[in-house]
Amino acid sequence: MLFDLTRYSRAELKHETRQLLALAIPMMLGQIATVAIGVADTAMSGAAGKDDLTAVALGNSAFSTLFITFMGIMAALNPIIAQQHGAGGTHEVGETGRQGLWFGLLLGIIGMAMLFALIIPLQNYLNLSAHIKTLFAQYLAIVALGLPATLMYRALHAYTSSLNQPQPIVWINWAALLLNIPLNYLFIFGATGIAELANRFQAAPAVVAWLAQLPIPALGGVGAGVATTIVFWFATIALAVYIAKSRHLRRFGLTQRFSLPRWQTQKNIASLGWAIGLSYFLEASLFTFIVWLIADLGATHVAAQQIVLSLSSVIYMIPQAIGSAATVRIGYAIGRRQFARARYIAGVAILCGWLLGACTLVALLVFRLPLAKIYTQDAAVLALASSLIIFAGVFQVFDFTQCIASYALRGYKITRVPMIIHAIAFWCLGLILGYILAHAAQMGIYGFWTALIISLASAAAALVWYLEKRSQLAKLDRKV
Repeated sequence: MLFDLTRYSRAELKHETRQLLALAIPMMLGQIATVAIGVADTAMSGAAGKDDLTAVALGNSAFSTLFITFMGIMAALNPIIAQQHGAGGTHEVGETGRQGLWFGLLLGIIGMAMLFALIIPLQNYLNLSAHIKTLFAQYLAIVALGLPATLMYRALHAYTSSLNQPQPIVWINWAALLLNIPLNYLFIFGATGIAELANRFQAAPAVVAWLAQLPIPALGGVGAGVATTIVFWFATIALAVYIAKSRHLRRFGLTQRFSLPRWQTQKNIASLGWAIGLSYFLEASLFTFIVWLIADLGATHVAAQQIVLSLSSVIYMIPQAIGSAATVRIGYAIGRRQFARARYIAGVAILCGWLLGACTLVALLVFRLPLAKIYTQDAAVLALASSLIIFAGVFQVFDFTQCIASYALRGYKITRVPMIIHAIAFWCLGLILGYILAHAAQMGIYGFWTALIISLASAAAALVWYLEKRSQLAKLDRKV
């Protein structure tokens, strides 16, 4: 059977499932909070108007493409630290963590410069109103300032999660979300909006009048970018402080000494991470290019697409958390030379993905309209978004599978073949086929979503086959 799932008893299956979920659930909750910040930006910007929602959707798609790509490069730290931990390399773990912080800072500065350079070319590409173009440029410039912080945060995230300490990530991410919501309201709606909110809660007239006079302008969707950047820096500082004070993590010595960048270590991280980052880019850019390709169809299509992508990004945290847990568990098992166990863990993770993907499909089909209403009350946007959610529901089963399989392969430090599979599936079967179906077959936006389902199904089949093959070879070679 696939991944020797029948080799162990049912009790062992339950045990390994619990081990995976014990690590995955806190990571998922933390990741959901992180993505919910983007959801809050989108939803609250939509309350400011369709132009603000469109500008934030376009700006967020550009930022997210680069951030997700670089986050993929940072993901190389997970298998490195997990295998060092499994092999008992306490000193090596701490040093890798310090080098990961340097790597995140340098990568963040490069990414920030790239976003600044992209603003004018992307503005020139857009065939939308001057007002939307201006809002887009301002939003993207502001969120770019938070990129160095959030990539250093990813280094700290990899460090704590790979050492089986995901709980602080949950609390800090949710604290960041809870901070983001009032900051969004503050900067999006300004003093006038705060005064109106206070008035709704029957605050004293004098208090309402005082709030209305505060020197806080209503920035609209741009204000969401201001809030998000503040929150990125808050989360990074908070997690660094926790690591410095944690008794469990102190023995690994991340904060006990200072290290300058070691270029050989930086090169090793980049060498493993570039293929992961490219895989992330291929998937993220697929969705980003679709957003930009449908921009000519009008603000309604862009807004509806962004709503569905925003929902999908939250749902994606489920397979990503299971996959991240599998990376850590597999990497730890390999560090302990338990190759048969690593293969079994991969199978359990895939099985969990299939079950959770099916449950997600049912939930989206049943609740598609209420979910769309979270973002907007515009009738045209609601109608289009609720129909697209049906397509998004179908593709979740395949997305869960391909995501977890690629993460499991990272536990083996296998990254290049998954990148090639993603390139063929996402760009040939996703983007190119989607463009043909949308235009030549005149399916419009539904052509892109049909192609997305085909591309993810193909990626899932190829990655599961390759994981099965490589995990079997690793087990036979080591005879463990």
